[in-house]
Order: sequence, then C-alpha cells, then structure tokens
Amino acid sequence: MQKSFKDLATLQKETDTLHLKFQRMGFIESELLQLQKKNDSSYVGEFFLGKKYSVIKVYYSEVDFSKKELQIVSSEISDEYFILPFETIPASLRKLTTLRNQKGNAFAKLKLTELEKDEAGNLNATLFVENGNIRTIDSIAIKGYDKFPRSFLKYYAGVKKRKLFNQKKLVEQNENINSLGFVNTIKPPEALFRKDSTTVYFYLEKQNNNLFDGILGFATNEETQKLELNGYLNLELNNNLNYGEQLLINYKADGQEQVNFRAKITLPYLLKSPFGLSGELKIFKRDSTFITAAQEIRATYQINPKSTTYIGYKGYDSSNLLDEVIAGTPIEDFKSKFFILGATYVKSQNKKLFPIKTKILLDTGIGSREKESTSEDQLFFETTLNNIFNLNYKNSIFVQNTTSVLISDTYLVNELFRFGGINSIRGFNENSIDASLFSVINTEYRYQFTDEVYLHSIIDVGYFENQTISLKQKLYSFGLGLGLKTKAGLFRFNVANGNSENQTFTLSNTKIHISVSSKF
Repeated sequence: MQKSFKDLATLQKETDTLHLKFQRMGFIESELLQLQKKNDSSYVGEFFLGKKYSVIKVYYSEVDFSKKELQIVSSEISDEYFILPFETIPASLRKLTTLRNQKGNAFAKLKLTELEKDEAGNLNATLFVENGNIRTIDSIAIKGYDKFPRSFLKYYAGVKKRKLFNQKKLVEQNENINSLGFVNTIKPPEALFRKDSTTVYFYLEKQNNNLFDGILGFATNEETQKLELNGYLNLELNNNLNYGEQLLINYKADGQEQVNFRAKITLPYLLKSPFGLSGELKIFKRDSTFITAAQEIRATYQINPKSTTYIGYKGYDSSNLLDEVIAGTPIEDFKSKFFILGATYVKSQNKKLFPIKTKILLDTGIGSREKESTSEDQLFFETTLNNIFNLNYKNSIFVQNTTSVLISDTYLVNELFRFGGINSIRGFNENSIDASLFSVINTEYRYQFTDEVYLHSIIDVGYFENQTISLKQKLYSFGLGLGLKTKAGLFRFNVANGNSENQTFTLSNTKIHISVSSKF
C-alpha cells in the first residue's frame, strides 16, 4: 500500500482505489468515513468495512448460459442461480463474456445488477447480459500476400464466410496458417465492424520454403568398371506457383549396398475444393540382389482443418537380380496391387522449432501379390503417432510410435518393410533392417536454449519380426542430439548407440546421424 503522495489529489485517488479493493474482497458495505488532516504533511483515513461476503448467489437465464457453460466459473449451479466466490467475480465475468464472443456476440457486455441481501443475510445479484448484434464473417481480406492460395484459408485453417465471428478462434486459425511453412503471419488478424457487415483482415507475407541438401559424386565400380553416381540429394519445392503444390525428389546411394530414389508431387484443393491429388514413385535397389519400384496415387479429402482422409492405389514391381538362388533367402520376381485407405490428423502449435504438436497417420491396404503365375492375398497396416508434451517453454518430451505390419501366407525378402536410421530407430544404419512386422518407440527429452537451438536425449526401443528367417528381436538405442535452426535451414546432429537383445554394449555400434536442410 502506498504511504507517500505528492499532493492531496493523488491521496484521494488512492483512497478510491483502496475502497474498490475492499469491495472486491467482499466488503461491499465498506466506505470512507473520513480523511482527516493531521498536520501539514500527514492525513489519516478511516474506513468502515462491515461484513465480509465470501460468496455471492447469481441469478441467471438459461437463454444466456447453460448449466454446462457455467461450469467454467462455478461448481455450485442450479436451474436458477449459481454461486461465485466473491474474489473471482471479475475473472468469471471475463470468462463468460468470452463465451458470448465465441457465439458471435462480439460486443457482448456482462455485469451484476440488483445486488441485495436476502432474509438470511446472504448476498444476491442478477446477471445482466447485453448481447448486441450477432456478428458473422461477411468478407475476408488478405494484406501483404495477394496471391496466397485462399483454399488453404478455407479448408486448412477453417476460415469461412457466414461463420460466427470469434476473435479467439481467428487467432488459432492464424497460427494454423503460420504452420504451413510457405507463409508467415505478420501480426494477429483484425476485424472491421460496420453497421451491417464484418470484414476480417489477415496480414501475411510469402516465405521461401524450398529445401535443398545434397552431396553427389561419381565413382567407378571395381567389378563392372562402370561409372556410378554416389551421395545423396534431397530437394523439396513448395508453393512456387502460389498454389500450395509440393514436389519432392530424394536420392541416396552409398556406392556399395543401397540406392534409394523417391519422387512425389502433391496438388491440394483441386478447383478450390477440399479434394486433392498426390502421386509418388519409389525405387529401392539393394546391391546386386533385387530392385523394387513402388507407385502410388492418392485422392485426398480435407474433413476439417486438422483431419484429412484418402483413398488410392499402390503397386509394387520387384525383380530378382541374382544369377543363382541363395538358400534361405527367398527373393523372387513379383508384382503387387493394393487398394489403400487412410487418414491423417495434425495439430499445430505456435513454436518455430516444433510447429507440429500432434500427428497421427493411419494407412491400410488390401490387395494381392503375383509371382510365377500364382496369386496370394495380402494386407498391410502402417501407423505413426507422435505428440509433444510441453512441460514449460524450455522443456518438453517428444514421444513417437511407428508400427508396420504385412499379413501374408508367405513372405519374400524384397517385399519386406525396411527401417533404421535418423528417421526411424537411431543407432542403426539407414534401411538396414528387414521386417514383416516392426514397431518403434522414439522418445526425446528436449531442452530449448533459444528459439533456434535445442539439445535432446535419445531413447529408442524397437521390436521386429522377419518371417523369411523366423526371426524375432528387440532393439535399443541411446544417445544425444542437437538441433540448430538458422536462416539457411535446420541442422540436426545425432549420436546414438544401437544394440539388439542380449548383445553387449560396444562403441563400434555407435552411429552419427547428420541431417541438414537448406532453404532457398
């Protein structure tokens, strides 16, 4: 409490403030009895406090609020009134006002009227609600990025005309737009209220979100004396046509055992509808053993801003490159066709390093495999679930589970899932483990130094089955990682030691995983 004042006016202002504080504490009968001058520099104030009321009974109309809605401010609710702790009145009125705002009453005002004591000496009041006109979004304006693909605003963010105006929801939708990567929100959205219309303004700027990372070289194969392309290339082109389209090209060859190639194109919101298309080609070659090509096409539908579903086709064409059959290694030419169905759920958050808080991917396929003029029914399931548990601004825990299952009467090596590496179970070589079934749990405790730098632990646990060799095994890996976001892109450095069940720890099993993505 302030005790010294520069003049009498400041002192009187403080007594008014103190009087208001007493009333908010429950002393509603309080009043300033006198402010008496003691000498030239001292005054003495005397307050009457009266009875302190700890709660207030507030009468309400179910037209304004339901009993369920009132649960956010009170635990004692009847059909006619609810009880509020006296000191929570201002905060409770703000919460209830927000509820009215979310229903389109942008200018709603709430206050307690008709304060009186009943026969038992309890304090009663009536909740007065002035709703004002219900506001809906009549028009949407984008400032700064005129060519922004508006379908993302409608389907990805969920901003639509004729929807009730809700400022809090608009801020959340603005954050969804910010998570796209190819656009940056300059400031929160604003609204212009006219007598008979409401216009919402979004302030956006285009952001370069093309990614490139690669090292390519040429070497002569000692056996064939042919020139081979080694190294890796990762190219991702995003929204260069202001359509929201994406083109991915990945190539990786270690010069000895594996060659990976992947190309994918995504075309969202065709003809400004919630439907989209994507096509993908994958080619995997393992030394001189086999080569497999996979083609996939999907038709997607955006259910709501967080959820998407799809149907499509997936086909495999694999060739055995061996001149002779190796005992115990079932590798054969085959072709597979699958009808595929799946869904995704993505929840974003307003963090530069970790823009995705929750992601769920569900994929399933039913089809058949043909080899040597025989056909066999097959079924596969693939799921990825991850979530970030934010403990506070700097500390968080990341948990992810990836599970894939192939159901078939017989299995071939060249149709199995392949996993291992920085995007799977760390501490193992990339795609070095074959499995007809596998499940991996990745965990990270993350400490964020700044918005650009974080350190994290690595604890991964995995289990897989390989039906071609009747193998069942558990895997473990432990390590540390570092993430660094620069203007050029994201740098990830992981050191992890991977071991299988009943295997003793050896430093030679330690793997270093490095991932660099450069924006342009």
